[in-house]
Amino acid sequence: MKSFFVDGKSLSIQNVAEIASDLEFNLKLAPEVLENMEKSRAWVEKAVKEQRVMYGITTGFGMFKHRIIPRELVSELQKNLIRSHSSGVGEPFSKKITRAIILVRVNSLARGYSGIRKEILDFLLEIVNKDIYPYIPSQGSVGSSGDLAPLCHLSLLLLGEGECIVEGKRVPSREVLETHGLFPIELGAKEGLALSNGTSVQTAIAALALYQSAHLLDIADIAGAMSVEVLMGSRIPFLPQIHKIRNQLGEQEVARNIFGLIEESAMIHSHFGCGRVQDSYSLRCIPQVHGPARDAFLWSASIISRELNATTDNPLIFADEDASYSGGNFHGEYIGMAMDTLKIAMAEIANISERRTAKMMDPSTNEGLPAFLVAPELAGVNSGMMIAQYTAAALVSENKILAHPATVDSIPTSANQEDHVSMGTIAARNALLLVKNVRAVLAIELMCLSQAAEFRRPISFSPKTQPMYEMIRKNIPALTKDRVLAKDIEILERLIFSGTLQIITKEYPFWHSSLEHCAIPI
Repeated sequence: MKSFFVDGKSLSIQNVAEIASDLEFNLKLAPEVLENMEKSRAWVEKAVKEQRVMYGITTGFGMFKHRIIPRELVSELQKNLIRSHSSGVGEPFSKKITRAIILVRVNSLARGYSGIRKEILDFLLEIVNKDIYPYIPSQGSVGSSGDLAPLCHLSLLLLGEGECIVEGKRVPSREVLETHGLFPIELGAKEGLALSNGTSVQTAIAALALYQSAHLLDIADIAGAMSVEVLMGSRIPFLPQIHKIRNQLGEQEVARNIFGLIEESAMIHSHFGCGRVQDSYSLRCIPQVHGPARDAFLWSASIISRELNATTDNPLIFADEDASYSGGNFHGEYIGMAMDTLKIAMAEIANISERRTAKMMDPSTNEGLPAFLVAPELAGVNSGMMIAQYTAAALVSENKILAHPATVDSIPTSANQEDHVSMGTIAARNALLLVKNVRAVLAIELMCLSQAAEFRRPISFSPKTQPMYEMIRKNIPALTKDRVLAKDIEILERLIFSGTLQIITKEYPFWHSSLEHCAIPI
């Protein structure tokens, strides 16, 4: 069992991704968070006793902010908030996303500005530790005031209400809690609001989308390099002096990666002096396309890394100042813009990958390879990789819809009290869908370039990329006659998702990985 201490300040994108996927983690509150949490909780209880007027603590919510709540109904107010706001629809979030949401929410509340008791955060961490899977519908958040509907569905579990998913079936939460020796918690003043008001759902999904994107940015460089080789491209466009005078960091990193991978390529050396003046843009301009995608990823990762360790509910308790301040940290614009940016960047990674795959299919552009990468004597009866490229084309077209920015839309809610919202949760959900599509597009390129290499024999890849090819061939054989390619694509998707194909590059001193930006908060 691996222990992880939630301290409100050092949660990383990589932490979220690993804990979401690995049931062996045991989560605990870090001891150093307790003092500030206890101070803010004591302040709330004192303020209620003194009957101070404070939004969401002794008043109603949204349009009902002027309605003063009697002291004896303060707890009922918090429970009714959770019940009434549990209005989500759609398919439930996956177990991985749900685990990530709980982790991010606890980390935010652990900072000690939310006035919530330690016992509630311990309860939420036990949900993760005991592998309890609360039912949280994925649709219904407009991204301000945070992720109200999904966080309230999560919070129902603390009341012993709502449902959990057990072996694929929806089961009453109270039954699940009893099975695991847990009991509902009576919410006090501010606690329902603290649980439900924040950006933790969209931020958790964003962290997962970024972690998966980091893998794909590395794979894109590998696939791009290998495609340059099998399509008999030139290494000249990747010379460092070309990119140094452009002054763009991502471009320089990608050029260094690809030049290092293909520097000793036998395929490229085999056609020196061939007379071709320039390669097509899908080969020649890989650094100028992958590069800005890396830079956009880095900006998005910096935003989400900070948001993972942010306090995002309202109002906020500053016990040392003897004050409660109402602000707008629940607004998800940061997350929405970061995810919209990531979507555009990753859609472009897929766009140029599909163009390289299409180039391999066409005898007029593939430098002597057979049409659709099927042996000429078998063509006609066999279609080779023809429809794999169709699939890539369908996915990049779908990505263009998913990449539409969600944050440019806003629909007022709560009788115009909440008159500008972020749609950040929609942006994050679409980013995760888009990233999955990109993974499939890159898997198709890897499958096709490996098949193309069969027609370049006995010439091989470079010493740096040959191990990649061998790893692919270890998992899927060369195509000699038509078979179901969906299985091959699925196998390569799993290899990409697991990080298996990137392992070899860690040995290369020239290699620059995007994954390093997911490891520590920025």
